[in-house]
Amino acid sequence: MKSKIKTVYVCQSCGTQSPRWMGKCPDCGAWNTMVEEQVEKSKDIGSAKRSGGMEPILLNEIQARDEDRFVTKIGELDRVLGGGIVPGSVVLIGGDPGIGKSTLVLQMLRQVSELRGKALYVTGEESPAQIKMRAQRLGVKAEHLYVLAETSLDEIIRAADGLEPQVLVVDSVQTVFTSELPSAPGSVGQVREVSGRLMIHAKKTGMPTFLIGHVTKDGAIAGPRVLEHIVDTVLYFEGDKGHSFRILRAVKNRFGSTNEIGVFEMKESGLAEVANPSEIFLAERPADATGSVVVSSLEGSRPILAELQALVAPSKLTMPRRTCIGVDYNRVSLLLAVLEKRVGMQLMGMDVFVNIVGGLKIDEPAVDLGIIAAVASSFRERPIAAQTVVMGEVGLAGEVRAISQAEARIKDAAKLGFKRCVLPALNVEKMDKASKNKMELLGVRSVDEAMERLF
Repeated sequence: MKSKIKTVYVCQSCGTQSPRWMGKCPDCGAWNTMVEEQVEKSKDIGSAKRSGGMEPILLNEIQARDEDRFVTKIGELDRVLGGGIVPGSVVLIGGDPGIGKSTLVLQMLRQVSELRGKALYVTGEESPAQIKMRAQRLGVKAEHLYVLAETSLDEIIRAADGLEPQVLVVDSVQTVFTSELPSAPGSVGQVREVSGRLMIHAKKTGMPTFLIGHVTKDGAIAGPRVLEHIVDTVLYFEGDKGHSFRILRAVKNRFGSTNEIGVFEMKESGLAEVANPSEIFLAERPADATGSVVVSSLEGSRPILAELQALVAPSKLTMPRRTCIGVDYNRVSLLLAVLEKRVGMQLMGMDVFVNIVGGLKIDEPAVDLGIIAAVASSFRERPIAAQTVVMGEVGLAGEVRAISQAEARIKDAAKLGFKRCVLPALNVEKMDKASKNKMELLGVRSVDEAMERLF
């Protein structure tokens, strides 16, 4: 069987192929991402016949089995994974350089090796001595944790088959290559082939596999988008380098919810779990400060209280500034228009800055009323009572709409000592007596009514 070597140009962002070089990718629009790669194409590939394929099976005849998860004893990680690690699953972890991805998986492997037995950590970027130095700093002492410095996929699979670990970690998938492809490690073809082979190996052996991936300047995992479709779970490790908090978020999970988040704090001894994130995020809240309000955001099944700050100041610019950190810019612009039209606040000549303290990112309509309250507080120079929490969705007509799981949010706020809650009137009407007795509930139907209650 003869083969013909063909040269194509492949976009390293989206995987688009072109017979000639182009400065701009026609599909994703990225500049200078077309890289030359060699592709071997078999002449008689169409005449090849498959053998040993599976036959169709009736759905009623398939034997269902429960996926036996095993926990890592890292509660925040288990929460995001959906309750633990599923045998044979492939998990992709992405995040900015230095955010703590390697630290997280090393702490996970320590727990797994102590509970389950052998674990294998494959590194393509560091030497075993460097891994040892990090392990000593983190206090990782595991008798069954093995380290392999290797970038060849065939050697990694051979070592995994020989050792038969309970968990395999590859750090990072962009450094691994297979000799079957002539392209360089990290290219679209190599990343796709390596991930596919590791996925097939995980399903065949039942060995859970964690892949660590680099991210681009935009924060997305580097390589073709198909990489995220191959794996079972995609986790993003987020955080601001100016803060010690890290948030582990699932954007895809075949074995659990994608709404859960895990909160960690980076310390000298490694990542520490934050069991009550609300208490941490509100620890340094200033007293009697204008433009500060506490809002409740729902991350999966967990309510999180956070401080939302707004600053309104006169502007000398023709186009006043609108700066938003942690909340959606378009949402804030919409709410400012509601304040001008429905409440009568003259914000056209004002710079408006909105920030979620602690590096959190909240994309939920339930914080709408909190944004309006913070902006109004700063504009009117009147502080909101310290023990008040605000929640509710706001429509363009100025109405305050009901939110989901209000009882859980109120219960969490009551635990932290909050005495009063401003929320949609419809939520108050549907609540049971137990929830109403936890704190003073002020139901509002419009933004005007909320302003009266708050100020």
